Amino acid sequence: MRILHVDGFSPEEKEEKILDIKKNLRDVILTITGAMQTLNPPVNLGDDENEDNFDYIQDVASLPNFNYPPEFFEITARLWEDAGVQECFARANEYQLIDCAKYFLERVREIAKPDYSPEEQDILRCRTLTSGIAETKFSVNRVHFHMFDVGGQRDERRKWIQCFNDVTAIIFVTACSGYNTVLREDPTMNRLRESLDLFTSIWTNRWLRTTSVILFLNKQDLLEEKIKSGRSKIEEFYPEYREYKIPPDATVGPTDDAEVVRGKHFIRDKFLTISTRGGDRHHCYPHFTCAVDTENIRRVFQDCRDI
Repeated sequence: MRILHVDGFSPEEKEEKILDIKKNLRDVILTITGAMQTLNPPVNLGDDENEDNFDYIQDVASLPNFNYPPEFFEITARLWEDAGVQECFARANEYQLIDCAKYFLERVREIAKPDYSPEEQDILRCRTLTSGIAETKFSVNRVHFHMFDVGGQRDERRKWIQCFNDVTAIIFVTACSGYNTVLREDPTMNRLRESLDLFTSIWTNRWLRTTSVILFLNKQDLLEEKIKSGRSKIEEFYPEYREYKIPPDATVGPTDDAEVVRGKHFIRDKFLTISTRGGDRHHCYPHFTCAVDTENIRRVFQDCRDI
């Protein structure tokens, strides 16, 4: 929203983001290499010559005051090219790995440059935990918005209630690509199931019975990638998907993958089933989104502005 409707990011803010991006890069290479021996079955390095690079990441890059010397980026680039690391990355649904892993690992040599300045996509894909409540004010076609961004982690949710007084609508963002992953704070809970449970608690809250919900079915790009890869089938996590048919209101274009269309509408309908129970006095407006695609978000928000 800041990119679309405020003034974007200042040079000073971009400079501050560099450290967060480097932290993301370090976290993902530490996570992937750390998972190689904990997976069942474990994954070995494809090239034995990367043993020293592996040890550097686990023993040196993991230190609290690590300052990202030039060799870190070169070692990370070499490990990312290793067949074993690639295999471990392909099994990322078996452990916790942030969505931006591939994006930043493929840009490691760009990030390593002394004059590196983050692009908009770098900032959009950079992951930091939302803590507390962040406010943003902007206008779209003379309609004024006052938006509150609240953390989605379980221990952040108790702070939400103070934001819900007199709101016009709630924007509920769910990661559709999370159908095959688990929570960081609870490895027994499927991420999509947790999102459905949270949506239910908001939808049925007696204080929000007249508040409409704009449902952002987000990370459509990652969902499409997972479905097309065929590695983690939706029916392995949601058996009812085997019987699900593409609904009549779905549009399947000549270049669309029918299985991707089926998958994204299955997830949409899981939420709509919740929002259409009983005689509720509020409405749910679902939208397929990709938050890192600013034009997609612009179009969706234009559709939402009259609510």
